[in-house]
Amino acid sequence: MRILIVNKFLYPNGGSETYIFSLGKQLERMGHEVQYFGMEHEGRIVGNRAGSYTEDMNFHGSGIQKLLYPFQILYSRDARRKIRVVLEDFRPDVVHLNNINFQITPSVIDEIHSFDPKIRIVYTAHDYQWVCPNHTLRIPETGELCQKCIDGACQNCRQNRCIHNSRLRSTLGTMEAQLYRRRHTYRQVDTIICPSNFMKGMLEHHPDLAGRCIVMHNFLETPSGSKISSVSDRIRKKLPERYVLYFGRFDEEKGMKTLLACAGKLSGIPFVFAGKGQEEAAVNTLPNGINLGFLRGDELTYVISHAEVSVYPSEWYENCPFSVMESQMYGTPVIASDIGGIPELIEDGRTGFLFKAGDAEELAQTIDKVFHDEAMCCRMSGECLQQAGRFLSLEDYTARLMRIYQGVDEKHA
Repeated sequence: MRILIVNKFLYPNGGSETYIFSLGKQLERMGHEVQYFGMEHEGRIVGNRAGSYTEDMNFHGSGIQKLLYPFQILYSRDARRKIRVVLEDFRPDVVHLNNINFQITPSVIDEIHSFDPKIRIVYTAHDYQWVCPNHTLRIPETGELCQKCIDGACQNCRQNRCIHNSRLRSTLGTMEAQLYRRRHTYRQVDTIICPSNFMKGMLEHHPDLAGRCIVMHNFLETPSGSKISSVSDRIRKKLPERYVLYFGRFDEEKGMKTLLACAGKLSGIPFVFAGKGQEEAAVNTLPNGINLGFLRGDELTYVISHAEVSVYPSEWYENCPFSVMESQMYGTPVIASDIGGIPELIEDGRTGFLFKAGDAEELAQTIDKVFHDEAMCCRMSGECLQQAGRFLSLEDYTARLMRIYQGVDEKHA
């Protein structure tokens, strides 16, 4: 099968890129031919045989690029022309869309369907972009969770300045959402893959998506089997014997202020942090906190697997966070906020505990209870390891994905 994967970034940039690179490699191992379409960039690591890409777009730039910004993000005729070159050369059986809004734009959906209506178009929703112009279901300025646009009332984005707190950019986001609703562009997509039931519920408010969304939780790649000898002394020497772990971005929407307030109430419990972000200065001044910085690979695996419990206090509608699944895969129970798709990943009381998002007092009480009950920690760790098999492996995920590509039994993928 010939599969064209479309994503705005074709270099390591975030979760969407990790997803497409892992997926592409596995599909190739299965004997399929895979090519990619997106923006040209000096860091690009995948591509297409025709060498056709859109121009790298930096919306924080200046000059002529800034003047063209409003026209480029709404409907890109350049993206249509460039993907046409790839379609004519590669002639894919399936086009798998990922993050395309703004830089690529959904204009490519029109081009794919126009080129050959028999090409199956599949979209993996990595966020809520198709029902929320700023893609987060959250008003950044106030932190308020918001579902006002999901039924088409997109002017709320402009009124609340939901995109970079900018009236202009929020107006453009509103125009983009209205344009594709009016054109019914998304009707041309055969299947929308949602990483959580919560996301499926949100997206199906859009009449052009209803009935074509299916749920497939994210996959986890097989652990590398890390050994203590592979972890640097810098990491091992900094770790207390027992600790609570947070790993990920140190940003407000991730619940960092709530977590820091909670940690301040629990001065006798060591908190270990692995990551970086806006609240890094506050993390560094926490008396009972240890900041290891951004970790990956064996070092991160080691830190996760040796924690008593990990905390995921996010305050936006996460869909299927890898951090929650990874913790359980390595035998570490999770205390997490009861929001978005997170509750779908945790068996409350068995593989972790859920608390009310934003409630520092409840979070502190839960951490204190779990941390000081070593028997409970041990029991929950065992539950996590026993149930880790319920998360999809990359191999299982791609096997199910092939059924979607083939249009077979989509509702039960």
